[in-house]
Amino acid sequence: MTQTIPVDVLDALPVPVVLVSGRERVSAMNKQAEELFGTGSVGRHFITVLRHPELLDCVEDTLRLQQVRKVRFLTSEVNREATYNVTASPVADGTSWGAAVVFEDVTEREQAGQIRRDFVANVSHELKTPLTALLGFIETLRGPAKDDAAARDRFLGIMEKEAERMNRLVRDLLQLSRVESEERMRPDEKVDVSGLLKSTITGLRKLSLDHGNEVELIGAKNEVFVRGDPDQLTQVFTNLIENGIKYGKVGGLVQVRLVKVEREIAFRGPAVHIEVMDDGEGFDPVHIPRLTERFYRVDSHRSREKGGTGLGLAIVKHIVNRHRGRFRIESKPGKGSKFTVILPMT
Repeated sequence: MTQTIPVDVLDALPVPVVLVSGRERVSAMNKQAEELFGTGSVGRHFITVLRHPELLDCVEDTLRLQQVRKVRFLTSEVNREATYNVTASPVADGTSWGAAVVFEDVTEREQAGQIRRDFVANVSHELKTPLTALLGFIETLRGPAKDDAAARDRFLGIMEKEAERMNRLVRDLLQLSRVESEERMRPDEKVDVSGLLKSTITGLRKLSLDHGNEVELIGAKNEVFVRGDPDQLTQVFTNLIENGIKYGKVGGLVQVRLVKVEREIAFRGPAVHIEVMDDGEGFDPVHIPRLTERFYRVDSHRSREKGGTGLGLAIVKHIVNRHRGRFRIESKPGKGSKFTVILPMT
């Protein structure tokens, strides 16, 4: 180039940059670009360095036409799949023109956009089924079943169930939205975890009786205080214990255990473990990494039958994150499941 750019200046740039001379040779590249295309590229023809057809066409057009060219570049040559917006700009190189090729990493932006699209699609799908059922039953009640009292009662019961399903979904969506908006603000209220667990189990007593399950609370005789939001922690305990009741064996036992730990490695200080264990069918551990994703279900049909929205564990995860805690899941087929919330006590 007419004016050589110091390598340390290129290294200071936060994005990969490759400089191509008018002789079509790589004249310089920073460390970020070396991570993409490897070291030892300076002095080589740019075709042997960039290699990808879309990049080569972009640089060739810039060198030939002295115009800015842009292209989208997808790669999996680093430790992850990445998406870049690439801009090739003409730069003077003595009596000819070279090109500065800049790579902007837009992977996270693309992933966020995909998450939003998936979220809208999932919500639409979850609402479509009950809405379709409601519209169908309304049409039937206005027509063929207009004067059929038995059919009317049966259809109204189903309609009530579908309306409750939509209500649960909307409620959980609002809850998830609120939790996410507050996730970075750690609560500072002093909360007795032992008392919250006792009141939560009392509130779920009717559900446990309906399912023939017993909920046993262990280790909650004394007060155990943490910094937290009592309403949100109650939501966490309700979701986990409710899952244990619904997915445990009929006539089985759901154990809720409160354990104080003097030194938790994750916090380098005291912590409290809240463990919820059921004796249900369990599931393959392969599902565990995705269980806290929105709308992810191990068994979609069974989850909907039991009134699940697919958002409960996502809500738990965000609430635990807000409390600077940890959330762990363990399960094996035929061995039941164990959900553990770990909260710092300082």
